[in-house]
Amino acid sequence: MNTTVKNLLQLDSVSTYVGHTEIVKKATFGIKPGEIIGLIGPNGAGKTTIMKTILGLMKFTGKINVNGKPVTENNHASLAKVGALIEHPAIYPFLTGQENLKLYAHSKDDMTRIVNRLQMNSYINSKAKGYSLGMKQKLGIAIALLNQPNLVILDEPMNGLDIESTIGVRKLIQEYASRGTAFLISSHILSELQKVMTRVVLISNGKIILNQSISDFETISHQKYQVTTENNDMAKKIFSVNQVNYTEKDQHLTIAQENIFKIQDELFKNNIHLLEMTPVEVNLEQIVIDILDKERG
Repeated sequence: MNTTVKNLLQLDSVSTYVGHTEIVKKATFGIKPGEIIGLIGPNGAGKTTIMKTILGLMKFTGKINVNGKPVTENNHASLAKVGALIEHPAIYPFLTGQENLKLYAHSKDDMTRIVNRLQMNSYINSKAKGYSLGMKQKLGIAIALLNQPNLVILDEPMNGLDIESTIGVRKLIQEYASRGTAFLISSHILSELQKVMTRVVLISNGKIILNQSISDFETISHQKYQVTTENNDMAKKIFSVNQVNYTEKDQHLTIAQENIFKIQDELFKNNIHLLEMTPVEVNLEQIVIDILDKERG
């Protein structure tokens, strides 16, 4: 019996063009049901373009399948169970929030539940033209989550949201994912994205340069340790002799994880006691910067 879970979304060697310019370059990745993929990269890397391409809004080569059915520029039938918020919420300003939702909702109960969960009751019957950025954003997210989608694509979903709303959206994403909905989310707020995503897809200059689980991503060779000894001046000399790179701040020496055993052995040989060795909290932003710097050479 084959228990392998098929990808809900699959891109194979997808290139996207604006005119004759190739914006996305042979992108290949997939998303399984219940996965929350963080699509990250610098401004202009191609994140929004990939999302628009999946929705059949851009000219592309290669193959895109949703639920095993192809997406083309002219055939969007496979996108019937896909919700999306790209760039700006697609709302009608002279309709109320409720009326905007009714244009898309298949179920009144589903619509009511999402409005309650996103705490939109106080303004849902007001015209959308008077909404703040955060209120419009929540309405756009609500539209994307209507009708029990299999796949939800969110471009900068936390844009304009306050802390309470951000937490509420995060919990709602995790709730949908627990029921099998797949998510593709881009955000420049990496610390917030890190709290929900299960896998990272990193794009630079239109190319996918990394695709791995968040747990593997956080422990790749960027993990550092903070070290304190009884004689840091002597310890620094020992590090230098053994070509161990370090940084110093507030009486702590910070080294890479791969050098832990080496420095313990060398400190012991020189009769210097180790007082403290603690892992430095993973900083997602710094990891991304390090990877991008290496990619640029």
